[in-house]
Amino acid sequence: MSTAVAGASGYVGHRLVASLDADGEEVIALGRHPDSLPDGDHVRHCAVDVGDTQALTEVLDGVTTAYYLVHAMAGGEGFAEKDRQLARSFADAAVAAGVQRIVYLGGLGAEGLSEHLESRQEVGRLLAETGVPVVELRAAVIIGSGSISFEMMRYLTERLPFMVCPRWVQTKVQPIAESDLIACLRQSADPDRVPAGVYEIGGPDVLTYEDLMHLYARVRDLPRRRIVRVPLLTPQLSSYWVHVVTPVDRAVSSSLVDSLRNDVVVTQEDNPFDLECVPMAEAIARTLDDQRDRTATAVFEADNGVVDGIFTLSTSVPMQPHEAKGARLDLSQCGNDLHWYGWAWAWVLRIWLGKLFGEKLELHRPPKVEKGAVVDWWTVADMSDHHIVLYTNKWFCGEAWLGYRIDVGGQPRLRQVGALRAKGLLGWAYWRAVYPVHLVVFRVMARKQTRRAHALARKAARSAEAA
Repeated sequence: MSTAVAGASGYVGHRLVASLDADGEEVIALGRHPDSLPDGDHVRHCAVDVGDTQALTEVLDGVTTAYYLVHAMAGGEGFAEKDRQLARSFADAAVAAGVQRIVYLGGLGAEGLSEHLESRQEVGRLLAETGVPVVELRAAVIIGSGSISFEMMRYLTERLPFMVCPRWVQTKVQPIAESDLIACLRQSADPDRVPAGVYEIGGPDVLTYEDLMHLYARVRDLPRRRIVRVPLLTPQLSSYWVHVVTPVDRAVSSSLVDSLRNDVVVTQEDNPFDLECVPMAEAIARTLDDQRDRTATAVFEADNGVVDGIFTLSTSVPMQPHEAKGARLDLSQCGNDLHWYGWAWAWVLRIWLGKLFGEKLELHRPPKVEKGAVVDWWTVADMSDHHIVLYTNKWFCGEAWLGYRIDVGGQPRLRQVGALRAKGLLGWAYWRAVYPVHLVVFRVMARKQTRRAHALARKAARSAEAA
């Protein structure tokens, strides 16, 4: 028995594949671009276009359960027709390959649906027309880092303490926590537990979008947002406003904003899923905590720029092979010395700036630099012989990560990365203001690290000769 996930490169696909892999289940991750597919001990990548029915049939041969998590919104105008073509191709391939069950994630909504929501539900009908048993889950906003709807709400709430909003802020929505959605998707693969059919799923709280933004601000410990409703502000006009404030893909956000006029709440009285859904305040808190923990181990792979609310900037400088050993020694000698960070005078200025906003940054060196140890105002979030990641939540502008990694493949290089999950408008403004400075300072910091590595390597060599 095996499971295939079409759309594995997307947000939900990544999370689902990770969950299946963690439980030791064999997974085939399908997508057009292998580099964007999730990895795992039990995950096999397969580059395939869902629109290529013949190639897809060969891939699905022997698959018991196929998850369909594909949508074409990012393609912009005409996405509904593209969704139809892809759904028909996937359904035909599933029949030809003998797939026993399709699990599809669609969208909630009842009447007068937007083009996006109508397309989501039409795809479910097309998948079921060929006779393969289909479980269609209909959900609203997913509370999880990487969910486009959540990220739109996050950016708006973080960056705008005062908002002029259209009527859609009073639209009712029943969000669902990421963990609950993944549990429903997993349970849907079991025909003894979940018969084929359409099921509406959502968390325990029915809110308005305005309520949701206020709830996020409260969990994030931001001041209460001031929201003024303007009935004449159309969805088209509000989509322009969203484009200005958020970095979310415009083609996707335009379709989602148009859907905000539809109430998306659960109307079914019951469903076959065995779980106790997470309240929204807890779901938001979990999302922020999970993102914090993932960033500690994934910060070196992050792209420069802003992704899911985190600003990242990295640089790397070459080292000589003999300096790599010195660099490894240097990683374990941080703490109680501003010179370790590069320009000590620049860090003195940063500490004094923080005092104006109530920060109390103090130098401290632990007996041993290891994971969990307190180093100055940081905590060691992750560490090995070749890298260290420091994390702090003591900055006025948000949570920050500072990482160093020694890449020894080929020409050795020292990679340095800094990341900030900006908090509120002040945090966003801080990053924008210091970004040009960081472009210079980060490279200087990395070069100073290599100089210390060179000195430590020479010292270690002299000690070895003396011994």
